[in-house]
Amino acid sequence: MRAIEIQNNKLKGIVKVPPSKSMAHRAIICAALGSGVSIIENIDYSDDINATIDGMISLGASIEKDNDKLTVRGAFHEESNKNTVRVIDCNESGSTLRFLVPVSLLFSGITKFVGRGNLGKRPLDTYYDIFKEQGIKYSTLDGKLNLMVKGLLSSGEFSLPGNISSQFITGLLFTLPLLDGDSKIIITTELESKGYIDLTLSCMRDFGISIENKDYKEFIIKGNQGYVSRNYRVEGDYSQGAFYLCANALGSDVEVTDLREDSLQGDKEVIDILERMGVNFTYGDKVTCEVSNELGATLIDASQCPDIIPVISLVAALSKGRTEIINAGRLRIKECDRLKAVATELNKLGAKIEEKSEGLVIHGVQELEGGVEVWSWKDHRIAMTLAIAATRCKRPIIIKDYDCVAKSYPKFFEDYKKLGGAINEWSMGE
Repeated sequence: MRAIEIQNNKLKGIVKVPPSKSMAHRAIICAALGSGVSIIENIDYSDDINATIDGMISLGASIEKDNDKLTVRGAFHEESNKNTVRVIDCNESGSTLRFLVPVSLLFSGITKFVGRGNLGKRPLDTYYDIFKEQGIKYSTLDGKLNLMVKGLLSSGEFSLPGNISSQFITGLLFTLPLLDGDSKIIITTELESKGYIDLTLSCMRDFGISIENKDYKEFIIKGNQGYVSRNYRVEGDYSQGAFYLCANALGSDVEVTDLREDSLQGDKEVIDILERMGVNFTYGDKVTCEVSNELGATLIDASQCPDIIPVISLVAALSKGRTEIINAGRLRIKECDRLKAVATELNKLGAKIEEKSEGLVIHGVQELEGGVEVWSWKDHRIAMTLAIAATRCKRPIIIKDYDCVAKSYPKFFEDYKKLGGAINEWSMGE
């Protein structure tokens, strides 16, 4: 087990946030479903993004890496490989899995999906129901990702509840425009994570695909469309930038670059939440902020921005009053049970957090104590949250299994050091 000791230094300086993982997944898939050659710039090779790259290569695309640039020859290019048996290793990427399951049904033959960690525990019943309706053959193992699918998806009408992961809807949106015949996706309940659907539709539109969004209740999809190859730059990631924005709310002074003020990313909600808590932001070449008086509590709805909840919980833990986080049940089936992880680890540091079935109740304290060992739960967002927490602890802390940040932000601790973070690393053995 690898561990890291972090001193209680504030952070200061300029940081360029990594490219949006959400947009990178989408751009790679759109480019790889074309018939020409696309250039995608501003790529960060996290474990999740590498999983999607390798997955699309398995489906017949050719993808070459050149520093932070990809050259993508689409799977429908006349010279593409046409494998009839393929394996897609999703690693721990839920996006890769749920996006590529329906995409794989554009291609004849057998596709096997494997992965690690908690990925096998993430439900796929939405797809299994479609497989049964359309006669698509599949086999799986309980609690372990070992899914095999064989068959071709047909166009038609698909009814999905809105309180499931938006990844299922995105996977179908990617796939249905390429089928013969028109399709419709009907959302049977209020749609959560609308921001992620906006990202999908925006990226698909950039690659030439047109879908009619009827107030997030129905999506009308014309068949026989084609992805148009193009050059594309991935924008900066608000879910990663949130760590520095929250650090600033807690007393650090980090100027954050490559965050678009007009971004459609759902995790841009971090700006609105922090503003309600007393932080004022200024956009320009960099995003800067100042805190007026002390931070105050607020009500936080996690349904549209689940990935920023761990670090926002940290800010709430150091804000005056009682903050409640609601509609956060899906955080229990991420890379770990994030509600339990946040409450357990931040409470070790001196926070006062109560777990609820669908959220958290947080009673603010003035400072965190530190001076203890905490664990990342092998979850990248928990590890980064704890690193930011160190900046407000009275004493240093030790984070175990910190290297899981490679899943989304491999250079996080490198950037952390450049901003003045004082870190000692070592191996604790198994």
